[in-house]
Amino acid sequence: MSDGGASGDAPPAHPLDLTAREIAAGVRSRRFSAVEVMRESLRRARATQGSFNAFVLIRDEAAMAAAREADAAVEEGRATGFLHGVPFAAKDLTPTAGDLTTLGSWSSGDVVPTESALYVRRLQATGAILMAKTTTPEFAHSSLTWSPRFGATRNPRDPSRTPGGSSGGSAVAVATGVVPFAEGSDMGGSVRIPASFCGVVGLKPSLGRIPMTILPSVFDDISHFGPLARTIDDAVAFLEATSGPSDEDIGSLPLTFEPGRTQDSSLAGKRFALSVDLGFYAVEPQVEAAIRRAAEAMRAAGAIVEEVALPWTRAVVDEWYEVWCVFMSAYFGDRLAGFRDRMDPSMVAIMERGFAKDATSYKRVELLRTAMWRDMARLFESYDALLCPTCAVTAPPVEKVDGDYFGEDASGRLIGLDMTCPFNFTPQCPALSVPVGVAADGLPVGLQIVGRRFADESVLAIGRGVERLGLG
Repeated sequence: MSDGGASGDAPPAHPLDLTAREIAAGVRSRRFSAVEVMRESLRRARATQGSFNAFVLIRDEAAMAAAREADAAVEEGRATGFLHGVPFAAKDLTPTAGDLTTLGSWSSGDVVPTESALYVRRLQATGAILMAKTTTPEFAHSSLTWSPRFGATRNPRDPSRTPGGSSGGSAVAVATGVVPFAEGSDMGGSVRIPASFCGVVGLKPSLGRIPMTILPSVFDDISHFGPLARTIDDAVAFLEATSGPSDEDIGSLPLTFEPGRTQDSSLAGKRFALSVDLGFYAVEPQVEAAIRRAAEAMRAAGAIVEEVALPWTRAVVDEWYEVWCVFMSAYFGDRLAGFRDRMDPSMVAIMERGFAKDATSYKRVELLRTAMWRDMARLFESYDALLCPTCAVTAPPVEKVDGDYFGEDASGRLIGLDMTCPFNFTPQCPALSVPVGVAADGLPVGLQIVGRRFADESVLAIGRGVERLGLG
């Protein structure tokens, strides 16, 4: 497993271990070739696939052809983009031209799209090269990555554990050094959960920052593309390449992402609200200990970190689940009749619950969301960001299912897995998971940083400051 290379003191073992920008600079200057980088990326993917099952397909021929073309462009003096020759991976939820795209489901058949999603086209326009498609649970419905079509994906820190979901394959691709960044999609934490469990960076950008073009509806308001990355710098590079308005998504933001504003990593004088439990979670003591160590390190760097009490209850998670059920039944429920017996049983139950939901109670969820936002707005009057764990637990055993995380402890607190879905209910607020070391069981812990509306640059700058504390 790669150690992430460029962010440490030791020289990188291979050019692939540099940051994305450094890889591209090296290819453009001919210090090494795009072919050399891609050959190693594909080698690592093949070497790790048997152990971790992160890939639906590895694009050996297409990726190597693109790498050869990238080197030819340099040799001939043609224009090159700022990510020229950088390998990346895309989730199997996302259509990519010429590649099998299944959404982790037998109901998709063997569809091969003729056009790639906009964010993929934007990355390719910068010179980045798609090298693989990564695993997802069926329709990306789960916080764990298992699908009836491709089986279980495993955590590279401990193969008996899940990498989280639904972007588990992408997180593994990054954590094993196959790529500097990979795409995830986040409707309830599907970027941040696997980032936390695998010890990498994961960002849910503000709603519309990266156009969401792959759903049947462009009016959905909980869905985000976001990067899983080895470093904050790689996450910034992904966002720089993929963000910006497009008429392909009516909800895309007419804002320019400014990567330079992510460089101010100083934590001194910044004010943070800390909520270890968001008011209702039963957080593992080992996770709480890691989060408190991170908060103390931030204080030592000059930040003001104050604990706050949020008035939230498990209704936040329960109502998000109701919305999730309707999401699945509305967008994919037409497949149930023909493929029920070949679907994940939990997917079937989710769809059936969604079909049974009445419109009035569904609409009333907005009242809860409104109250949540008002709580957040008051918090942001005094603080630069909210800090909390990304997940209440470390990576669970691979055999676990989402249904194992809906109970309550003796004091009535939710025994939940993730602490991410509340912030899909306030989707304009970016939420970043940054690794802050390991828990007592040796597994990674992520600190979640939730920022003001559309303040992606500020959240990434804070994440850079936490990254430079050297906790992860």
